[in-house]
Amino acid sequence: MNDSRKGKTNMKKENGIALLPIGVFLVLYLGLGILFEYVLKIPMGFYNVPIVVAFLAAILVACVQNRKVNFDKKLELMAQGVGDKNIITMLLIFLTAGCFVGVVGRSSAESVAYFMLALIPARFSVAVLFVVACFVSVAMGTSVGTITLLTPIAVAVSAASGFDLPFCVGAVMGGAMFGDNLSFISDTTIAACNGQGCEMKDKFRENFWIAFPAAVITLVQTEIHGRVDQSYHLLQVLPYVLVLIGGIIGINVFVVLLTGIASGALIMLLGGHTTPTDLLANMGSGVSGMFETCMVAILVAAMCALIREYGGFDALLGWIHRIFKGKRGGQLGMGLLVGAMDIATANNTVAIVMANPIAKEMAQEYCVTPKKTASLLDTFSCIFQGVIPYGAQMLVAISAAHELGYEISAFQIMPRLFYPMFLLLCSLIAIFGVEKKQR
Repeated sequence: MNDSRKGKTNMKKENGIALLPIGVFLVLYLGLGILFEYVLKIPMGFYNVPIVVAFLAAILVACVQNRKVNFDKKLELMAQGVGDKNIITMLLIFLTAGCFVGVVGRSSAESVAYFMLALIPARFSVAVLFVVACFVSVAMGTSVGTITLLTPIAVAVSAASGFDLPFCVGAVMGGAMFGDNLSFISDTTIAACNGQGCEMKDKFRENFWIAFPAAVITLVQTEIHGRVDQSYHLLQVLPYVLVLIGGIIGINVFVVLLTGIASGALIMLLGGHTTPTDLLANMGSGVSGMFETCMVAILVAAMCALIREYGGFDALLGWIHRIFKGKRGGQLGMGLLVGAMDIATANNTVAIVMANPIAKEMAQEYCVTPKKTASLLDTFSCIFQGVIPYGAQMLVAISAAHELGYEISAFQIMPRLFYPMFLLLCSLIAIFGVEKKQR
């Protein structure tokens, strides 16, 4: 064991029992989700489990533990965790991003989709679906929103071209996860970058050379025919384009989002697409949609502060250190850590928020840069979230198809989710191949 490890992680005694609150959360959230969804057969049962309540129970367990620390001290520790600069920044960005989505609305996103479909040769309709899903999800910052928007189009493409519906839906889901991984306003990107203290543009550049080759390979898999024609409002594409360009060139994320909000509000009002009162209501709805995500971030920060104080993270780091050797092994350990969290929670943002403090200490131990750590957390969380049968993305796609009169199951779609598979392959190459050549 090297000296740096002693200085960074042995300040507290390793205590595996301190990780019990995480176990309590996983048992409650995952256990009840499986019970509702697969035993009691409740539709969307996995998402009937209140995640905030599960975290409150976990925090209660953390507060009961370690009687050497009095309750007032525990409250102080939790307050310090919640008051971290990165947590506050994350919360403000979540709320501003929600406001932007509320302003531009569904019709603007549809215009983005149909604009892309009009530009690309019609004979590649499923490839078009994948490209459109990539673009829209990067612009919107939400995979679930992208899948909700584009699944009806995927159904139309399947019906018109005769191509397999699971194949068309899988293309949309893959493209949606591409944007979820790369978008500057995605909650996963925000959570990973702020949790590791790196710039979004640096994480994007690190991530791009993993995600882009996976996307290209996915496109090569697709040889399609068919056509999708719909009218669109070209001006409504502008707010998304401004957000995308501003993010890529490195403008402050708050400035980017405010620009998108201002331009979107102006276009929607002057074009007669909404009224001032409806616009304000939509802004409020967009912000409200981020409340649970914000609350989860707060509760996780509080819980992790106690676990860290009790020596839980030191124990976890010790186990990982003994299992994964060297810099490349440490990076794989980070990926598997956030992947395990995602399998348990079925929410890649929550998985990143939970893994962030542990991964940050792992990064120091294995000398991994913040941008690389953020990239690994975001990428591996999207890989696992994109394929689990009980994830929100899968359930939304199935529900959207069902509403249009088409029955489809998760296990029909999963073998056709090419992008997450290729993203995993490219990630492993980036860890074990490229990293080896650089050393």
